[in-house]
Amino acid sequence: MTTTVPVRLGARSYDVVIGPGVREQLAKVVPRGARQAAVVTQAGIELAVDPDGHFDTFTIPDGEAAKTLATVEELCRGFARAGLGRGDVVVAVGGGVVTDVAGFTAATYLRGVALVNVPTTLVGQVDAAIGGKTAVNIPEGKNLVGAFWQPRAVLCDTDALDTLPPREWASGFGEVAKCAFLSPRPRDPAPGNELTQWNLEEQVSWCAVLKAVIVSEDEREGGRRMLLNYGHTLAHALEAVSLAGGPVDLRHGEAVAVGLVFAARLARRLGRIDDDRVAEHLAVLGHFGLPNALPAELSVGALLEFMARDKKARHDLTFVLDGPKGVEPVRGVADEDVVATLLAMGAVP
Repeated sequence: MTTTVPVRLGARSYDVVIGPGVREQLAKVVPRGARQAAVVTQAGIELAVDPDGHFDTFTIPDGEAAKTLATVEELCRGFARAGLGRGDVVVAVGGGVVTDVAGFTAATYLRGVALVNVPTTLVGQVDAAIGGKTAVNIPEGKNLVGAFWQPRAVLCDTDALDTLPPREWASGFGEVAKCAFLSPRPRDPAPGNELTQWNLEEQVSWCAVLKAVIVSEDEREGGRRMLLNYGHTLAHALEAVSLAGGPVDLRHGEAVAVGLVFAARLARRLGRIDDDRVAEHLAVLGHFGLPNALPAELSVGALLEFMARDKKARHDLTFVLDGPKGVEPVRGVADEDVVATLLAMGAVP
């Protein structure tokens, strides 16, 4: 069974196609007139794709360490040597690292060439490959250099998930867990713990619909799209600590899971939600086997510094928190409440 989810952005609209074997539709979604394709992937990704024409394959390193401007430069130079033109296409085949790097490269090479995403991980299929946010990291923080660049299509081939290792499943389920507390439209209820009872394709489809509707309303994160950052302020700080050589060994979705607990506990401290709602967050994370505590020996100061850098291009520390109206951005949270919540989760002064 195949599910098609439209992302409605006027002339930049495209479809997210979900189901087994949908990578075989790649030739249909490559832009007309494209004579050449650049397939960006990683070693060990064995999903075969055929853009139906001449293509060159470019392999980038694994992990967050690959999300650098140096990798973007190497790809651009490779594209130039291969003769990739403005009317051609970049095809990203891989997880969130691949779609982030390939997407940012497509956005900047020749001032922008077409992009098609073929995500091969759960986190890619439910989040990273959809919505047009592309970025790489710098030592000062995660995803601080990037661009909004919408793909021409996203092909979520669920067959690609069959060989995922356990940590990659965990990374994807962190994003799925986030979506349990969000809804596509303000008055619609979020599924909460009910989402854990759905099958995998239903969960992937829910996440895709959620993101598609919100991105269609707010492409560049000026309003409702900020909701998709639920759990991410602390998550990105944890990832930044790891990139800086700190004592953190968490995949993206695992960091999001810890960030969800932090957000729930901060909301509880502020009187926005009750203990039962915090317990529901913990129950959803427990169902997916996700972590719910901070790694040991993390300092409050380091986490606050990186959270401030992850302020989403705004000059305040904005948190996305649950509340009586559902999840929403909250500004003006007192530092002492943030510090107290981090200390309660095991951070050190």
